Amino acid sequence: MTDALRPLHRPRLYEQLVERLREYVREVGLKAGDRLPSERELAARLGVSRNTLKQATVALEVQGVLEIRHGGGTYLRRRDLTVEPLDTLLQRRQLLPDILDTRDAVEPKLAALAAERRTDADLAQLTSALAVMADEIDCGELGEEGDRLFHLAVSVAAHSQILAEFYHRLAPQVTESRRESLRQPGRPVRSLAQHRQIFDAIADADPRRAAKAARQHVRTVGEVRLLSWEP
Repeated sequence: MTDALRPLHRPRLYEQLVERLREYVREVGLKAGDRLPSERELAARLGVSRNTLKQATVALEVQGVLEIRHGGGTYLRRRDLTVEPLDTLLQRRQLLPDILDTRDAVEPKLAALAAERRTDADLAQLTSALAVMADEIDCGELGEEGDRLFHLAVSVAAHSQILAEFYHRLAPQVTESRRESLRQPGRPVRSLAQHRQIFDAIADADPRRAAKAARQHVRTVGEVRLLSWEP
């Protein structure tokens, strides 16, 4: 019997819970996909109420550490239990809608312009970015770098200096929304398919279809557990 799940002590229950789970995962040798003890058992062994435990585990689910299957238990999604402080998580939750609004305003326009103005060299860069993203996903990664390269290539293919510079200044915020989206279950593969749809429209010189595909992609980016989380 491991001592990793010994009772918690206030304050900073959330931080202590993360540390206890980290110890437990290490001592028991859990792997991604393994099931944790039941909520009732965890709460009893940690010395907290089930409601307190649920709030903490949902915060970990939001960050892609755990997967809570309603009626089916709680599962480890990754062995790395490196997480953000709650204050940082709450701040990102507050800013994300504004970031998505900005992406929704800019990315469809860039995609439409790219469909009108792209060169063979631009198409080659887009193709290369898709290949990077596909390789990353095949290796079990999220595809972040390929995603970043693709959107950079679209902004270049639009041949609009001011729009491209504006979009580049948004890079840190776009990166946050990208990472938040790609760590949703099943999202990397879905995101790659949407990027290919944007590429096909640009390659076919169809600005309306390119803008529509880009807008749909941004809406999918916004479908994240963080925004439905009630702290």
